[in-house]
Amino acid sequence: MNRLADATSPYLRQHARNPVDWFPWIDEAFEWARHRDVPVFLSIGYAACHWCHVMERESFEDADTARVLNEHFVAIKVDREERPDIDAVYMDVVQAMTGSGGWPMSVFLTPDKRPFYAATYLPDTPRYGMPSFRQVLEGVHDAWRSRRDEVVMQSDHIIEVIERATSREGTPSKWTDHQDATRTQAVLAEAFDHRWGGFGDAPKFPQPTILEWLLRRAARGDHDARSMVTRTLDRMAWGGINDQVGGGFCRYSTDAAWHVPHFEKMLYDNAQLLQVYARAWLLTHDPAYRATAERTAEFLLGSMRSDAGGFASSRDADTEGVEGRSYTWSWDELVAVVGGPIAHAFGASPEGNWDGTNVLWLPEGLPDASGPSEGSALDLEAARELLLEARNDRPQPKTDDKVVVAWNGLTIRALSVAGGILDRPDLIEAAAGCAMFIDEHLRDATGGLFRSFGAGRAEVPGFCDDYALLALGLLALFEVTGDARWFSSARGLADIAVERFSDPRGGFFMSASDADTPLVRPKEVLDSPLPSGNAAMCELLVRLGLFTGEGAYRDIAENTAASLAEYARRQPIGFGHALCAFDMLAGPTSEVAIVGEPGFERDALWAQVAQARYLPNVVVAVATPSEATSDALVPLLRDRPMIDGHPTAYVCEGFICRTPVTDPKELTASL
Repeated sequence: MNRLADATSPYLRQHARNPVDWFPWIDEAFEWARHRDVPVFLSIGYAACHWCHVMERESFEDADTARVLNEHFVAIKVDREERPDIDAVYMDVVQAMTGSGGWPMSVFLTPDKRPFYAATYLPDTPRYGMPSFRQVLEGVHDAWRSRRDEVVMQSDHIIEVIERATSREGTPSKWTDHQDATRTQAVLAEAFDHRWGGFGDAPKFPQPTILEWLLRRAARGDHDARSMVTRTLDRMAWGGINDQVGGGFCRYSTDAAWHVPHFEKMLYDNAQLLQVYARAWLLTHDPAYRATAERTAEFLLGSMRSDAGGFASSRDADTEGVEGRSYTWSWDELVAVVGGPIAHAFGASPEGNWDGTNVLWLPEGLPDASGPSEGSALDLEAARELLLEARNDRPQPKTDDKVVVAWNGLTIRALSVAGGILDRPDLIEAAAGCAMFIDEHLRDATGGLFRSFGAGRAEVPGFCDDYALLALGLLALFEVTGDARWFSSARGLADIAVERFSDPRGGFFMSASDADTPLVRPKEVLDSPLPSGNAAMCELLVRLGLFTGEGAYRDIAENTAASLAEYARRQPIGFGHALCAFDMLAGPTSEVAIVGEPGFERDALWAQVAQARYLPNVVVAVATPSEATSDALVPLLRDRPMIDGHPTAYVCEGFICRTPVTDPKELTASL
């Protein structure tokens, strides 16, 4: 048992029984490397990573390899989800040295944390045109002992490249909503796969932030945007990337048709896709989108939520060392459970549709739900229950039960949004339970945040995206509950984030000003696969400006948007959330204040806003008359009396407030 046995990260604990003498990322490891005069081997990965598990089985569990590693190096293991700052710094190194990046990440450092050699996965024997891990260890050891000057020069060169890249800023510029947005949509259209949906060829990722932006365009009547987003949502929902039996989306598809996924399931993907499908149902009223949203929500609540209320990070791609083992079926297994016609409807065949086995999907789309014939949508739903019962008897993939604040913030928001749209109070209740879990377990003594919770404790200070995404989630929870504590908490987090993470040149750093991030202070701008801290802060501050009327929030948001705009023009597909924030900055936006006694009538007014149509640039605050007179409440709600004793809605847009209304239909018409 090595030093990882007591780590907060399940990924690190998975390596606790390796014969490698692993250290976590602590000062003692680097001091020991200096004392021994040996380099550091830094391995970065995460629990759901298939090739991380492969490298562990091939090399880190091998006694002879471990002996070489222990004798000539100090080995450090990092969970990229727990320390995204370390991952960001050394990923820049890997990309600079190799031209690409990924996980597992393998970086060799001097004892003062300066990199001099980098790679990703390294096999146990020479293959795939790569040297073996042992060969690399022996080569690095030899260079360290006999060519130290070359190692130092290489390290100096890499640091110079990274510092130069980090110091470069995008030229601040204003995003032009019509011109830039039109050009961006044209770029997306060129990359769009008109047959299968999505952008580009295999491997194919869901890109939920881009889909959110296209939904915004579609809501304004843009037919092309609507076509792109609906084709993509249809094909993903029918594909194997969407678990046809247990619900929930896998991280990406290995093919262009969304058929064969990489089977890991990430919390952040499923939270964002739940929100997208719920909003797509609101826009189109297509019942298939509602069904997909609800199945995704059931996966989150049934498979990812802990008894205490927080949500786990991921489920592994592998089961017992075999990728996708829990999810694939032989033809005979399928026929025994649901019969041949249903097996065919799920795209299966006796010879298999992937590597001799069957990944379930709906290549012909959803069948007619009205007919009683075998293979109908009604039969598929019954079949899913039977298949899930059978699948649950198999060994299951491991779950990384670490609770990451940023990802749980996305989940709180998605559950709140979907709960309001779909009229599902249970989803809103789950969102509130998650928020309470974070309040109890992931707040520090100053009111700030830790990054993650695992093994019963939290240790790593929070990052910019933790503050921004949690605050956005709490604002969404406030909008559907009217509970002002969530608004107060969101605003407090935003204020702390501005203080701790702001870059005077514009935007926000990933790590706080007092963090121990090595080499450089990274700045996250890319939105893929989840919103960057900068894009999330931009949207958060716009929303807070609307709730509070304080121009300072909007000023910072505009400066942040200006720091991102040039990047977004160059690579729009990687800046989906930034595009949504730009859209909100451009407006038009509306603020809705609803005041009434607790009960059905006030809630009905809110329901009109939540369920009438997709209104992404509207903020809603709900309160009782007594709350509306409180100085501690949301400024948007102050001095808003009820009219003639009826629940009353106030709608403002562009610093102009309309006549208050008491009729839900009038409220809908005014938005």
